[in-house]
Amino acid sequence: MAIVTPDLCDDYPEILVVEPGFQNFGGVAAFGGEIVTVKCFEDNSVLKAQVATPGNGRVMVVDGGGSRRAALLGDMLAEQAASNGWVGLIINGCIRDVDVVREIRLGVQALATHPRKTEKRGVGDLNVPVSFGGVTFLPGQYVYADNNGIVVSRTPLAVD
Repeated sequence: MAIVTPDLCDDYPEILVVEPGFQNFGGVAAFGGEIVTVKCFEDNSVLKAQVATPGNGRVMVVDGGGSRRAALLGDMLAEQAASNGWVGLIINGCIRDVDVVREIRLGVQALATHPRKTEKRGVGDLNVPVSFGGVTFLPGQYVYADNNGIVVSRTPLAVD
């Protein structure tokens, strides 16, 4: 799948564009698919449970509240996500183990890196609307990401 977000913006002027600030950390630079949402803050329990389920080519959009005090994703969870068919994760927060994550066949965009893992308190929500970067992400919508940015559509877009 060839995803080029500037071309998508040209072809589909109605799509939503997430404000800049995300960095590409994954082994797949461009990715897209149906959205599954996770809302959590400094606790990746729900994210951890989700990467253990079949991804079926979907993208997990994780609202970590923009926290830069702990990493919501590391190499082990990224590897599990890729093995279970998730195509990517977009994290409004931090990740760690970036040198290993770059080698995993998974799209990963996040705000920054942080070496500390989160606590596991079992707190978080699955498939609820999440808002960050000037966009509200809804489960069942579609997200596309590359080195140029992140765009969101209500329906799947034709990508080459």
